[in-house]
Amino acid sequence: MEKVDIYAKIIWDYMHMGQTLPKADLILCLGSRDMSPAERACDLYLEGYAPIILFSGDCGASKILEKSEADMYKDIAMKRGISSDVVYTENKSRNTGENIQFSKKIIEENNIKCDKIILVQKPYMERRTYATFKKNWPEPEIFVTSPQISYEEYTENSLHDDKDGIINRMVGDLQRIKEYPKLGFQIEQEIPDEVWNAYEALVSMGYNKKLI
Repeated sequence: MEKVDIYAKIIWDYMHMGQTLPKADLILCLGSRDMSPAERACDLYLEGYAPIILFSGDCGASKILEKSEADMYKDIAMKRGISSDVVYTENKSRNTGENIQFSKKIIEENNIKCDKIILVQKPYMERRTYATFKKNWPEPEIFVTSPQISYEEYTENSLHDDKDGIINRMVGDLQRIKEYPKLGFQIEQEIPDEVWNAYEALVSMGYNKKLI
C-alpha cells in the first residue's frame, strides 16, 4: 500500500463512528452526487430499521445533477419498490447545517415522531455529520451510518469522484472537524495524534484542495 493510502485510510477509519444501529423513527439520508447513501438508506428501510425515509439535498454547488439530490435519491427508492407514502424529500439545502434545519421543518410540519434518527451519509462524512447534527439539533437520539464499503472499494470504484478528489475531501472534512467547533458549527470531537499526523502528511503531499 502506498504512503498516501496508508495516511488516507487512517483518516477514513477515524471518520467511521462504528455505531450499532437500533430500530428508529426515521432514516434521514443526506444527499450528494454519490448515490450509494440512498441505496444504504433503502436497505435499512427494507430491513425494518425505520418506517419513514427523508432524503435531503439540493443540486449542490456544482449544479451537475439534472435535479436535486433528494429527488434523485427518491427515484432510487421508487425503483427499489418503496412506497412514495413513506418517502419525504427536502430539496433546498446546500450544506449539512441546512440539511438539518430544513429537514427538521419538514418533520415538524408532518408531525413525524422523531425521538430516534438514523443518519445516512457518505462513508468519510459519518463523524462530521454526527458532530454537526449534535450541535444543531441535540434533542433526538441519533445514530449515523454509511454504505458498507472498504476504503479500497470506495476509492477505486467511485462513480462521482476519483481517488485524489476523495482524499482531498477527507482532508478538508477532518480540518473542519477540528476548526468548526470554534465557530459554533459542530460539537468537539477528539482527534488522535495518529489521525492528525496523517492529515498533516497528506497536506504536505498536496492534498489541500478542500481546505478552509
